[in-house]
Amino acid sequence: MPEGRLTPLHVVLFIATCLSTLVAGAMMQGVVPWQTPRMLVKGIPFSVSLMTILLTHEMGHYLMSRRHGTPASLPYFIPAPSLVGTFGAVIRMRPPIIHSRALMDIGAAGPLAGFVVSIAATIIGLNYSPVSLSFGAPPPDSFYLGDSLIFKLLTWLVLGVDPATHDVMLHPVAFAGWIGFFITTLNLLPVGQLDGGHICYALFGPERHGKISKLMIPVLLVLGFFFWPGWAVWGALLMILGRKHPPVELPWIMLDPMRRNVGWASLAVFALTFTPAPFSGF
Repeated sequence: MPEGRLTPLHVVLFIATCLSTLVAGAMMQGVVPWQTPRMLVKGIPFSVSLMTILLTHEMGHYLMSRRHGTPASLPYFIPAPSLVGTFGAVIRMRPPIIHSRALMDIGAAGPLAGFVVSIAATIIGLNYSPVSLSFGAPPPDSFYLGDSLIFKLLTWLVLGVDPATHDVMLHPVAFAGWIGFFITTLNLLPVGQLDGGHICYALFGPERHGKISKLMIPVLLVLGFFFWPGWAVWGALLMILGRKHPPVELPWIMLDPMRRNVGWASLAVFALTFTPAPFSGF
């Protein structure tokens, strides 16, 4: 099957994920889909925002892969019966990647593009998000979202309040932006063949990549014990998937200054979007 070809599976998964995120978005608005299916339209703002973020992220990878002649598939979206209706999207690439410059371009394009769209969604959604003074524990059947540095900054710029002292009831579009930041964090973890692993390999070389990948597993397990159990799940999953990264074809071609700056910018984005406890109050 030619790489980059749109297949029936791509179409089915895309439509299914549109529907699953639509249902998730509607349920956030208190809709019971099987009782009032007409009210599913309330899920459109969340679904469109999140699907745009995911599509932008994956197309960043895809377009850079094509630019450097690396065979890659179009995005496969993953519908799921989860809080947000999806487990994200992936593309398949056939290694090896030719050199570190291509590796940096391919690895960084997705999270950086998704990060920009997530900022836009967050700004738009925060303008429609009600604010109240914080009075401690969340009410029953609700939960708190952790505040990354970028989300705190945007909340202060748009609403003029400190998330530590005020409760912001996120509009679905703002919540999609928050999820976009969280997805960016997960992808930028400097482990194995995640986007962050690609960037780490291109920026620091194979030896340091191996050491950083190895170190991140216990770090995730510790974060899972003290902050959010999901980090431990990720650590266990990455142990199964592996910490190694395949070599590039032309290792003597080094990063140019511009791509090195892109690598450091990607690490800065990871710091901006990371939160030790993304979810609490379940």
